[in-house]
Amino acid sequence: MKARALVRLAVMLAFATSIVLILFSVLATHKAAQSSADKPASLPVAAAPDPDAFARAIGPRAWSFPADRGAHSAFQTEWWYYTGNLSTQDGRRFGYQLTVFRRALTPEAQVSGSEWRATQAYMAHFTVTDIAGGVFYQAQRFSRGAVGLAGATTEPRYHVWLDDWSVDACDDQAATLTLAAASPEVAVDFVLEQAKPPALQGDHGLSPKSDEPDNASYYYSLTRLLTSGTIRLGGEVFAVTGASWMDHEFGTSALSPDAQGWDWFGLQLDDNRELMLGQIRRIDGGIESAFGGLLVEADGTARTLRASEFTITPTAQWTSPHTGATYPAAWTVVVTPEGGETLTLQVEPLLADQELREGIVYWEGAVRISGDATGYGYAELTGYHGTMRSRF
Repeated sequence: MKARALVRLAVMLAFATSIVLILFSVLATHKAAQSSADKPASLPVAAAPDPDAFARAIGPRAWSFPADRGAHSAFQTEWWYYTGNLSTQDGRRFGYQLTVFRRALTPEAQVSGSEWRATQAYMAHFTVTDIAGGVFYQAQRFSRGAVGLAGATTEPRYHVWLDDWSVDACDDQAATLTLAAASPEVAVDFVLEQAKPPALQGDHGLSPKSDEPDNASYYYSLTRLLTSGTIRLGGEVFAVTGASWMDHEFGTSALSPDAQGWDWFGLQLDDNRELMLGQIRRIDGGIESAFGGLLVEADGTARTLRASEFTITPTAQWTSPHTGATYPAAWTVVVTPEGGETLTLQVEPLLADQELREGIVYWEGAVRISGDATGYGYAELTGYHGTMRSRF
């Protein structure tokens, strides 16, 4: 909901405590050269910023691209989610995720003085799934948004980064991007080409998370980014091609108190259509009716799907040997758009163990699609290792 994730409004809020603590520790010591990948051994207690001081997603937004590709610091939380499925010429498959999260420490208008003082905290997740090798690589970084350590901008061109993990525009409209990230075990270096216009989620980009009037975010997706480049595993380099998906979401509100977590799917069909399907699971076992999905046609036109227009039914389970959390491990998805043709899909992970375990525990990984249509995509599963709300 990856945000899956990723939404992901609650993902960012759930990470907020650790981010704020880390940033206050860094600011207190003014260590300019400290690596953002290294966490301080001890952290001081710091108060969370007041959400009432920030803007909220209330009505439909007048979008402007490429400006809206950048940061929206009037809102408390924001993320840029890149996921993709790629393969070599001989069919070896990989998945990847690069996510940059922004969390405001305080409204910018309240901060002045030293350039070391940060108003924003940033966190990033980087994963690569090696299907043939059966290995899920994951890494996490934190940084403050000061002195060039991390940030998001469209001036002079779109650029989102945390240290040397970055996404950069190759042109003024950000139609072509480069994406690069590396950890000791794995590295990626990609070119992404936008094949469809931004798809606005919910009501012209206003994505409600409950019936509460201001419990929403602004949310759009780039549902098909043609991708090529290389993946390095140790000393071996693989040339790969495929497709990526980008979600960009920002807001201030959190999930409702009765929210357990969510299941989110970004599905890219071989017939050049895409589906975003999401459901917020309540503690009582029900599904939040305010949140839905999106169907993007081959020509780029998109239509919103209400929660009543699709079902997501788990058909298998997987229990993590690392955390003991039990996740759905396959699904039957039935989409019944009003006035349209019913679409029944089977969705299954390409690798069972794609669980992220640094900070909050969640599952986000590459999936295969079969049934009435075929393809690949990504799924994000939260709230299976304790409730999302218990993290605050």
